Amino acid sequence: MSNERKPLGHKCYGHIPHLPGSRRGPGDHKCHEGQMKIACEKLRNRHDRVIVTEKLDGSNVGVAMIDNEVVALTRAGYLAETSPFAMHHYFMGWVVANKNRFSLVLRNGERLCGEWLLVAHGTKYDLPHEPFIAFDIMAGQKRMPCDDFKFRVGLGDFTTPHVISDGGPTSIDDAMCKLGKYGFHGALEPVEGAVWRVERSVLIDKTVGNSGGRWAEVDFLVKYVRPDKEDGKYLNGGDVILNNYEQGVNE
Repeated sequence: MSNERKPLGHKCYGHIPHLPGSRRGPGDHKCHEGQMKIACEKLRNRHDRVIVTEKLDGSNVGVAMIDNEVVALTRAGYLAETSPFAMHHYFMGWVVANKNRFSLVLRNGERLCGEWLLVAHGTKYDLPHEPFIAFDIMAGQKRMPCDDFKFRVGLGDFTTPHVISDGGPTSIDDAMCKLGKYGFHGALEPVEGAVWRVERSVLIDKTVGNSGGRWAEVDFLVKYVRPDKEDGKYLNGGDVILNNYEQGVNE
């Protein structure tokens, strides 16, 4: 690896723009009005697809396949083992213990991004599954379309965020209503919010018209976070609070 501390040469995962009314923290920004309308109100045409999932409240992490080696990373792209936080060292240990599962999912140059829920951040959980939730496979800055992503993570039997809606646009109110107070991943406090993924079916080869077939591409993501949600409230007291989770062969 050319950069031992930041092997990708860039962040593992960036920031998703916020929908109107969403609570924003330092460095966060709102989405374009046109993106909001597509995700929440009206598709451009039949080639749009909107997938809405529950947003989890933990530490954003990733696992990359680099030169046939499985590497655990923090959101900023640094090696998890170099993090000053113990939760990332536990994540690295968990990745090593589950190396074979990641090897089934990832090809060289790809990374599996997800939420590490071992430690309570702003929400406590009683998880019905392991503490890693996979939500993206990326190569560079390109995201894998939803159906391909689901197939790949299925090879490693990874948990993914609960799907609230798949197809047409979904308003913020409808999404939060479908989530209910606690969502679907064992939250013991009000669920944080939701993520909208907008995919678009595009022509594989524009020179041959529709006969060239179509291929799904991820166009953009937006998210909504409860306005009263308090980030990291369980990380400020000094004592680490561990979430409960189902232990088993993938521990």
